Amino acid sequence: MKTLLQLVLSIVAVAQEATAQDVECVRERAAMVETIRAYAWSDNGALGQQGLLERVLEAMGRTKRHLFISERSCSIAYADRPVPIGFGQTISQPYIVALMTQLAEVAPDHVVLEVGTGSGYQAAVLARLARKVCTIEIVPPLAEAAAKTLKDLAYDNVSVRLGDGYGGWPECGPFDAIVVTAALGQIPPPLIEQLKVGGRLVMPVGPAYTSQQLTVVEKIAPGKTTTRAVALVRFVPFTRSQD
Repeated sequence: MKTLLQLVLSIVAVAQEATAQDVECVRERAAMVETIRAYAWSDNGALGQQGLLERVLEAMGRTKRHLFISERSCSIAYADRPVPIGFGQTISQPYIVALMTQLAEVAPDHVVLEVGTGSGYQAAVLARLARKVCTIEIVPPLAEAAAKTLKDLAYDNVSVRLGDGYGGWPECGPFDAIVVTAALGQIPPPLIEQLKVGGRLVMPVGPAYTSQQLTVVEKIAPGKTTTRAVALVRFVPFTRSQD
């Protein structure tokens, strides 16, 4: 058995290691936000002259991305690139997460649908900006892990559902904004139906395993939408249920 002194020393060592990692993560996260900011100012085609809103950058800066990947590595988590999360899925590049979040124009009183929970990171960012986030994941282990992570981190305004996101989540809507994190050749009609008038849907549209167009759909009246392509992106394919 450990003596009391050994136990205290081991606790101190763990605390010091955690503190060192926390400091590293804060530094890496701040650097990630500055990288996102620089990309945004250079990407006038997607965002115009305004760049990213400070509230979006603040949400990115406050969300602990390293807790949504298995490695828990700050250097991996906060680099501006996608990270594999298993089952052929990825956690998106931070700049793309920020871009899609801003294009959705999420407000504090909004209810938001996310299709493709993945690790839960995009849902966590949205949860800092919206009143409620409903997120759907078709891969059972990912849905289970994301739900646990979000619960452990006290994202109480996020609900996770296992299922095919093509049909949306009518019981949770209608939605002020919808964010789809997988590519499909067309926009699912049920998602447009569940979008409020004045709401926005953001998703990659195009074939699998190649470049797609990041697309913004705005519902301007019942049965009437406007659509614009914003940027070339590359997302994993939209997975459908086989049932």
